[in-house]
Amino acid sequence: MLISTEIASIANVVGEEKALELVGKAGFDAWDFSMFKMGVYDWENKCIKNVDHPLSSNEYLAFARKLKRIGEDYGIRCNQSHAPFPVYCKEIRDRCKRAIECTAEAGGSICVIHPDNYRSPEENAQMYFELLPFAKEYGVKIATENMWNWSDEKNCADHAACSSAESFLAHLNAVNDEYFVACLDIGHAEMMGKDTSASQMIEALGNHLQALHIHDNDKKYDSHNIPFSMQIDFGAVAASLKKTGYNGYLTLEADRYVANCGAKTADEVYKCVCELAESARRLDELIRKA
Repeated sequence: MLISTEIASIANVVGEEKALELVGKAGFDAWDFSMFKMGVYDWENKCIKNVDHPLSSNEYLAFARKLKRIGEDYGIRCNQSHAPFPVYCKEIRDRCKRAIECTAEAGGSICVIHPDNYRSPEENAQMYFELLPFAKEYGVKIATENMWNWSDEKNCADHAACSSAESFLAHLNAVNDEYFVACLDIGHAEMMGKDTSASQMIEALGNHLQALHIHDNDKKYDSHNIPFSMQIDFGAVAASLKKTGYNGYLTLEADRYVANCGAKTADEVYKCVCELAESARRLDELIRKA
């Protein structure tokens, strides 16, 4: 299967342009356009931050086109993207159309837009209904994602929008459009307290599942670490992907790995990116052997 990775964590050290070079040289087939600098949320003050970045300027489309060209120079394409969040912040929600535009300019076919953790399927559907005509105009599918909240009382993850198979399917059915699909976050699905697993979610979603966020954790915290480094059973994940006939990209979202390794130079980052690519190929091998 084709392998991809988010680029935000790499770009934090070397910038987006160099990140694409390293991702291509490491053997990835594609890249996930991380657009968090388009709308950076200040969680403490509950407002959007102003950042000096092309995605936050009027040059956002030119920047997306530039990244597309650089990726093509290194033999990789944009397969999907990630819009900024949380969408309950109106300023960030208002930038979802910009994220869809950038996805199309970069050559991606799916834009992951989080649901509001605290809203019902019907309430979240209203946001997606507002975005879908725009997404269709640009030929980009919108993917919703399984989320989580935290229970201080239980000291573990708690339910949120799409966090269970029942909730995820309810969101998909509330919209009921071929341009509205599922992105399963493997790590979120495995966090203790939500009474589910990635394998169960994969099999419940079936053909709705068209994108993945792959990373590892200790089944309690949202670690976003490199696959095969912690406690998630990727053999079971592989078996369910094989069983359901998943044919999308294997897209990593192990965005804390580069930082956890303490990589500071391009060479150090490249070593981490090669390790990430190897973990994705290992999962591919498990799927083929399942």
